[in-house]
Amino acid sequence: MSSIFSVRGGRPLEGEIAVRGAKNLVSKAMVAALLGETPSVLHSVPDIRDVQIVGKLLELHGVKVDMDLESGTITMDPSVIDKAVTKDIDAHAGSSRIPILFCGPMLHRLGEAVIPDLGGCRIGDRPINYHLDVLREFGAKVEKREAGIYITAPNGLRGTRIELEYPSVGATEQVLLTAVRAQGLTQLKNAAVEPEIEDLIAVLQKMGAVITLQTDRTIEIEGVDRLTGYEHVALPDRIEAASWACAALATKGDIFVRNAQQKGMFAFLNVFRKIGGGIDFREDGIRFFATGKPLKAIAIETDVHPGFMTDWQQPLVVALTQAEGLSIVHETVYENRLGFTAALNEMGGKIQIYRDCLGGSRCRFGRQNFNHSAVISGATPLRGADITVPDLRGGFSYLIAALAAEGVSNIRGIDLIDRGYADFRKKLTALGAEFWEE
Repeated sequence: MSSIFSVRGGRPLEGEIAVRGAKNLVSKAMVAALLGETPSVLHSVPDIRDVQIVGKLLELHGVKVDMDLESGTITMDPSVIDKAVTKDIDAHAGSSRIPILFCGPMLHRLGEAVIPDLGGCRIGDRPINYHLDVLREFGAKVEKREAGIYITAPNGLRGTRIELEYPSVGATEQVLLTAVRAQGLTQLKNAAVEPEIEDLIAVLQKMGAVITLQTDRTIEIEGVDRLTGYEHVALPDRIEAASWACAALATKGDIFVRNAQQKGMFAFLNVFRKIGGGIDFREDGIRFFATGKPLKAIAIETDVHPGFMTDWQQPLVVALTQAEGLSIVHETVYENRLGFTAALNEMGGKIQIYRDCLGGSRCRFGRQNFNHSAVISGATPLRGADITVPDLRGGFSYLIAALAAEGVSNIRGIDLIDRGYADFRKKLTALGAEFWEE
């Protein structure tokens, strides 16, 4: 039986918290350490479950991992690499999808890779076919066995030309981690260009990779024979920063997010300000606060970078329940990311979900009849309720709703938030939240 996390809401969150390196970069930078022949050192690492999972997976493959998460530093020595047992990978990875990114580096180091069936947050169809197709393009052979997926590269990996149907972050990471030591030139068209991708490129360049990011979403990688380790400070987590910003808005609070950076958050900051949120830019972070004036409804459409990030959408929807008028959200990145709104309606929100594209243009989901648009009618007071966390970002959004609601909310599955929000309980305490666990 999972524990119950209870929140007494209805009070403003006020105070200061700090964010460390981005979850969406740190785990990939840890995988990149496999490609080097000397130790790598990563700084500003958050103490989250995904980091613990990747650390265990690296150790299963023979990497010596020294974690000091109090200071936020991890040292990884891949001098000796070995293959891991599939059931051990499965036991440590759980629902994480990170093992698929081990394949390129393991093929370079050992000539083979084995991965189990992969899970992940249930926010849409996130198949690993993209990844397997990418590996095939490099010359890998993929065999599905009862215990998992067995991948080999009998003739080594060679550079190739790939054009993605959609600028997938995961597929772009797979290409980068595979191409840097493949023979010859790799050209990737329609690549993802998120700040976390750019930071991963920076990590690989420090290791000796030759990577060119062009202006038309094209990335060219010239394969090299050898890579060394790196030392790198991970870019701050812009998703966590925006999540706490939405918490400040929804609770009529005032939160200073130390280490938050304006760069990479332009789209969010514009929306936050248009709604009526206050922003104070400082050298060491950003202060997000409610101005005391009524919040304004808005129409937004999620998109790949530099558009409005899909991971910002869910916490923002909670804040939009407190905005006056009709707000419209068109989700174009994940087809099933609006299911979390049902619980918000139970808490007093008025959110309707539609299959139509309620954005500036039709997207790929409108042609497939997915419920991917929402209309939020506000402002509506929220009240406490019993809710269950559906996924990482939806879970933190429920937490925001509970903090904004009058009365007590009982949340199940709160531990899922540990995957991406470091020390969130300590941060809630620092902000004056009232909560307890049973």
